[in-house]
Amino acid sequence: MLTLPLLLVAFFCLAAARPQAATIAPPQSTSTAKLNTLAQSIGKLYFGSATDNPDLTNTSYVAIFDDNTTFGQTTPTNSMKWDATEPEQGVFTFEAGDVIANLANSNGQLLRGHNCVWHEQLPDWFTAARLWVTTQAKYSWDVVNEPLNDNGTFGSDVFFDTLGVSYIGIALNAARAADPNAKLYINDFNIEGPGVKATAMMDLVTSLQSQGIPIDGVGFQCHFIVGEVPEGFQQNLEAFTALGIEVAITELDVRMTLPATDELLEQQKQDYQIVISACAAVPKCVGVTLWDFTDKFSWVPGTFAGQGAACPWDENFIRKPAFDGIALGFGA
Repeated sequence: MLTLPLLLVAFFCLAAARPQAATIAPPQSTSTAKLNTLAQSIGKLYFGSATDNPDLTNTSYVAIFDDNTTFGQTTPTNSMKWDATEPEQGVFTFEAGDVIANLANSNGQLLRGHNCVWHEQLPDWFTAARLWVTTQAKYSWDVVNEPLNDNGTFGSDVFFDTLGVSYIGIALNAARAADPNAKLYINDFNIEGPGVKATAMMDLVTSLQSQGIPIDGVGFQCHFIVGEVPEGFQQNLEAFTALGIEVAITELDVRMTLPATDELLEQQKQDYQIVISACAAVPKCVGVTLWDFTDKFSWVPGTFAGQGAACPWDENFIRKPAFDGIALGFGA
């Protein structure tokens, strides 16, 4: 007769010998498209990805990012913001931003400056509306970032509360004086579909134009949720370009409630395709920038509890079905 200890040993041996359920890998991309090359082949200036200085310590990340057939443009997510460039009043430090600018230059990638005037990420010393854009504006710039509330009113912040709406014109004029060749943008979210905020942004553009204030484009951030790309997105892009400006998709990602499932990843693929197709169909939509290309460095999990998997590459730099959606959107 087996004793209890021997019975337990026999049980665990049998359990260990039992065939284990196979681990099913999540779906992956099947496309071999070079996304920037594909975008340029249909007349876009670029397909790009934001990046940040800490990302550049990862060699696997850099190997993908440096390929300008995949990414022809980049936006520094943090290193050109005010708190990074003037941490002490009157003391400017551009080293971190220069790292990304120099990398983009060496890779033959376009650089989008981000950003000059924003009510967040201000240095601690800042207490008044003091514009520093004259020392920063170069290439193309998000000169004014997120000026509007969702109800179409101007946000109450140190800039608006000190100068009123004139701060926007002051910033744009200063940027134009600093670099006459820079493309000057206002960048915002929740203007992607028709509605009061989009209308307010169009009214702002029209007002600036009537005053002779330079405005070259509007950036649509496009931080979307799976299955919730707004109706009328393409028509809205067309309405903005009808004002005589260009538009760009500046911070694209499509987040989901975790865990990611095959169904969510398929819907995310469709959402990316919808967004890219809309830009592809609008001649003056000049390009698309991912708000970083990999879930490893995505801002989403740190901002939206329980959400993530927003990028076309996963945390292990494996391309997801969303990659195929981008390629399809560009006509591949």
